[in-house]
Amino acid sequence: MRGDWSDLPSEVLGAITAHTGPVHGIEPSPAGNHADIAATVHVRGGRMFLKAARKTGPDTDGPEVRSLRWEAAINPHVTEYAPRLHWTVEAGGWLVLAFEHVQARHADYAPGSADLDVLTKVIDGLQARPVPPVLERKRVERRWEAMADVTILGGDTLLHADLNPANVLLGDDGSVCLVDWTFAGRGAAFLELALLVPWLLKAGHTPAEAESWVSRFPAWTNTDPAAIDLFSRVFADKWKLNLAANDAEWAREHADAARRWADHRLGHGW
Repeated sequence: MRGDWSDLPSEVLGAITAHTGPVHGIEPSPAGNHADIAATVHVRGGRMFLKAARKTGPDTDGPEVRSLRWEAAINPHVTEYAPRLHWTVEAGGWLVLAFEHVQARHADYAPGSADLDVLTKVIDGLQARPVPPVLERKRVERRWEAMADVTILGGDTLLHADLNPANVLLGDDGSVCLVDWTFAGRGAAFLELALLVPWLLKAGHTPAEAESWVSRFPAWTNTDPAAIDLFSRVFADKWKLNLAANDAEWAREHADAARRWADHRLGHGW
């Protein structure tokens, strides 16, 4: 659960205002899971977006802090797509990242949405980029290694790996911005598309329609169907396990979408 700006210790607030000057307003972010606090802050020079996470001990980062460290490390290599990181601060047992503020709306993945054409161009652009050295050892398939032998999911394509609609921001001026690079890494190119399928289902597509949409990408059509079958199974299995620790409504919805896709590919009773 996200915390409130008032949860930040005075030492952390002081370190922030040393960069920003007085904070005149706070707008908590309603979405996201990879920080203890996320908010748009109004300061003398305008607005910026801050993400903060609390360490679990003096020398222990914990998952949220590790996520923010990844975002900070990746940011200089993906500035074409990501909001610019202005600065970072560590104080009082917290890590704070300050990004440029992006005025935009979340993408719409509903059937027939023009945003899907924008998403196509974004994915094409991402997959044409080399993997930054900082991500060479961050293999996306490791997320499912406990479920099966997933060697076939390995690869050398740059993957954002979490292109859900809330992470794709579209400006009125036609700009596109991708946020939350926590899961970014390298892997098989089709994984970017496979990870989109449950989001397409949740936006109103049928499994067949979702697969028809991702079939516009050579990364999908050139992949051995057995690799896609394997991923659909381990993805659904992992989300079923995830529910033991998190049965929030959004998690149940995602687990259900994953199961529906696996049923479509593998048949009921797999």
